[in-house]
Amino acid sequence: MEVDPSELESAILNTVVNARDAMADGGGKLTIETSNAYLDENYCRHHAEVRPGQYVLIAITDTGCGMPPEVLQHAFEPFFTTKVSGHGTGLGLSQVYGFVKQSAGHVTLYSEVGEGTTVKIYVPRLTRSMPSTERAAEEIVGGHGGETILVVEDDPDVRSYVVEVLKELQYDALAAPDAGSALQLLDSTNIQIDLLLTDVILPGQNGRELAIEIKKRQPGAKVLFMTGYSRNAIVHQGRLDVGVDLIQKPLTQPALASKIRELLDGKNMSSTDKQ
Repeated sequence: MEVDPSELESAILNTVVNARDAMADGGGKLTIETSNAYLDENYCRHHAEVRPGQYVLIAITDTGCGMPPEVLQHAFEPFFTTKVSGHGTGLGLSQVYGFVKQSAGHVTLYSEVGEGTTVKIYVPRLTRSMPSTERAAEEIVGGHGGETILVVEDDPDVRSYVVEVLKELQYDALAAPDAGSALQLLDSTNIQIDLLLTDVILPGQNGRELAIEIKKRQPGAKVLFMTGYSRNAIVHQGRLDVGVDLIQKPLTQPALASKIRELLDGKNMSSTDKQ
């Protein structure tokens, strides 16, 4: 395959998270399969956006609740979701769709109510040999030690993961599930933070409102927002201003490490700072 590895990882993780949520009530089975596939001209005549040729297929199947036809036909649309508030953004499959189309690939959904769902991602197969000099490894930049980061994230799994990553990077990490808890933590202690790492959408006060309050208390603290939404969606909805520092979920260790060091070392300037 010739695709961006981090974007492929995000696409798979988004699909897996959707599958997990679909199986939340009674549990179930998640299956991930890979194979080579060929989409022929006959198939492509019925799918005008697809080019015939060799592909790598990644199929992700869950045994969850499944989707009725009226839901299935909207599943790739941004912000469409059947989840209750606080249980997902509704952008998982639309992000998968965007990645696949950007990669000149193809994606299909198969689903039956009560039976589960299969998402099939086809990306063009790489037929040439990769040069031996090409490297896929990403350099991970560690912390400098002694720097304190406050993580505010309402999803306990994501919160635990981020704190674990930060500790591996040698940062002192604090955590809170919402803005109220974060402010209470700072107000009841003498802790000075170097960076606020907060989700954009939180129960109660949102991430932007939290950042304003923390800046009042600790003007020197840097702020990094994290979100599963695209930057354009967040800005157009008025949830964040143009030029803020933002990192996309799911967070990878190299991306998070690099972005944090940019902010703490003062190397990153937002468009607002440049004006």
